[in-house]
Amino acid sequence: MTARQFLIRILFFLVAFPAIGQTRKNISLDDIWGRNQGVFSQRTVEAVNWMKAGGFYTTLDGGKIVKFSITTGAPVETLFDAQNATVSGTAKRVSVEGYQLSADERKMLITTQEEPIYRRSSKADFYVYDLNSARLTQLSKGGKQQYATFSPDGKRVAFMRDNNLFVVDLATKQETKLTTDGKLNAIINGGADWVYEEEFSMARAFEWSPDSKRLAWIRFDESRVPEYDMQLWGGLYPVEYRFKYPKAGEANSRVSVWVADVLTGKKVQAQTGAETDIYLPRIQWTKNPDLLSIRRMNRFQNKLDLLHVNAATGQATTVLTETSPTYVDLEFTDDLTYLNDGKSFLWSSERSGYRHLYLYGMNGQLIRSITTGNFEVSSVSGVDETSGTIFFTSTETSPLERHLYRVGVNGQNKQKLTTLPGTYTANFSPDFTYYLLYHTSASAPVRVSLRDTKTTSDLRVLEANDALKGRLATYTITPKQFFQTKAADGSPLNAWMIRPTNFDSTGAKKYPVLMFVYGGPGSQTVKNDWDSRDFFWYQTLAQKGYIIVSVDGRGTGARGAAFRTATYAQLGKLETEDQIAAARNLKTLPYVDPARVGIWGWSYGGYMSALCMTLGADVFKAGVSVAPVTNWRFYDTIYTERYLKRPQDNAAGYDDNSPVTHAAKLRGPFLLVHGTGDDNVHFQNSIAFEDALIAAGKQFQSFYYPNRNHGIYGGNTRLHLYQMLTDFVEKNL
Repeated sequence: MTARQFLIRILFFLVAFPAIGQTRKNISLDDIWGRNQGVFSQRTVEAVNWMKAGGFYTTLDGGKIVKFSITTGAPVETLFDAQNATVSGTAKRVSVEGYQLSADERKMLITTQEEPIYRRSSKADFYVYDLNSARLTQLSKGGKQQYATFSPDGKRVAFMRDNNLFVVDLATKQETKLTTDGKLNAIINGGADWVYEEEFSMARAFEWSPDSKRLAWIRFDESRVPEYDMQLWGGLYPVEYRFKYPKAGEANSRVSVWVADVLTGKKVQAQTGAETDIYLPRIQWTKNPDLLSIRRMNRFQNKLDLLHVNAATGQATTVLTETSPTYVDLEFTDDLTYLNDGKSFLWSSERSGYRHLYLYGMNGQLIRSITTGNFEVSSVSGVDETSGTIFFTSTETSPLERHLYRVGVNGQNKQKLTTLPGTYTANFSPDFTYYLLYHTSASAPVRVSLRDTKTTSDLRVLEANDALKGRLATYTITPKQFFQTKAADGSPLNAWMIRPTNFDSTGAKKYPVLMFVYGGPGSQTVKNDWDSRDFFWYQTLAQKGYIIVSVDGRGTGARGAAFRTATYAQLGKLETEDQIAAARNLKTLPYVDPARVGIWGWSYGGYMSALCMTLGADVFKAGVSVAPVTNWRFYDTIYTERYLKRPQDNAAGYDDNSPVTHAAKLRGPFLLVHGTGDDNVHFQNSIAFEDALIAAGKQFQSFYYPNRNHGIYGGNTRLHLYQMLTDFVEKNL
């Protein structure tokens, strides 16, 4: 592509940022991470629970759980106030960190003193609040609980503690221990092990039956899984923290599914087959309280079975199977919805090459396809069975956007419900009379409005972020501009660019470029939505005369299965080639200094920037890798084997594109950053890469953050990190 062609293809995005003027302030790191942090924080409407009775919803705000009128937005009643809470007649201050209403809306489960464990797991003290008697009681006194959940009839609460499952009868306060074999780093009943939590996006692993009589759960036997030993620093001696972490090719947990009668305690094991080296990542009750569904995957994750299990006997029937020459993405099936007629279910699949919706009978026979086309259904927002309508978001307008649609369960009368460019999500009331519509774009923070499902007009706006927009108007901000460039094979790639303040496009001035990359399978950095964090750091660099660019190469999401799975069995190869090709295209632009193009990334992006600085050493002047994978042999089974198979089956796929393999090719200034307490991408990755760089006689900079996890945050940490990144960029690019 010539420089002229490249320029022609730039699509200037119409943005709402005010014109730059002399009175505008420059953004500082203090505004983002320091003393002034919060100045760019957007407000939203969260912790919303729709109520079944009447047009109301509830939200949590400042320790109060308040009931609001849907149509007027006015507060109607304070359901719970932490300031006035009493436990057994004694005033007790509780910090409300979360809540859930029982199905009959007569009780409330209050989350307090929550302690995070990993990305999605936590333990907490839970209290039950009776809305009629205004009585607050502690759920259990035996220690903090995990995943406390009301039964559908609101009479019981199930939870996990010390890797065992418990059920509390709220009327009698009797606590029953359903399992007894739970043990740290050995057996888990009802909660995910580390790798399921991280890679299958789950934490709670139990579900109540619709009639509240049974509890189904996944049991993890992780006794064979190797342990990872992480040292925590701070005391006179470091503390050892050991947890089960299956690296690629190693043993996984043996998993099984069990169902218990909560009154009798009788347990039945689901018959999930003779093969034990499998995944059972989802359990879900059908509308029939005697029928449980299970999703089963093989170790390579290229086959997924939907099982229907008799809850009384454990007998299982395979009703549907998905296969792929690469992998089946489990999360693409998470729209599974069993319909109230008891005869059918909604299923999503990318068998056509794009993720679409299908209707099946309970016996697994296809009834019809509901959506079709060269676009992806992103998610199902809800199914209104009264009107026979499915609400969903998709990429039909553009891979960069998500719009809301409705379509009949019969596949007819599809209608687009949103119009403005950007990204939409929706939260529907249980009766599908109303919904909250969330909209963002690259130029505008979230706007939350209330709509009814009969029209496409807003009834009222709950949050417009006018205060944030007012603050933004006082700063010098240059918007993202979306454009396309070419991959190494010539295919079009989506990208965005942030230009320096007072940018001169004539070529009279040459600007350095910092590329940001993530690039992992199915990911997207180029999307028309609000960037609430690094966007503002990029503004500080733009103020200093840098161009910032991000390019979604092959392997990224929202463009169909062929584009996303092109990197299968060779992670890092095509992605690196595409970043190198994009950098070379940028160098042809008249306003780019071709000798000053750098790259940075975090996690998968850290892996990518390390590869670009070695395999693309003649292209990139300087690079930063934060918390990178440097050899996929060090990473977990589920994620890595999904895309590379096991090391035993594909050694070259692991080693040929490892930065460790190419350490001797490093030429430019390179900064390597990692947290020593990273339970996800282990510090071991950076140690191995540093060792290889030292062996090759390569000079580089490195920095470690004591006890910080994969996110590298806490206290002054982020300000310290981004000041270091800024200093490195200014010195070396």
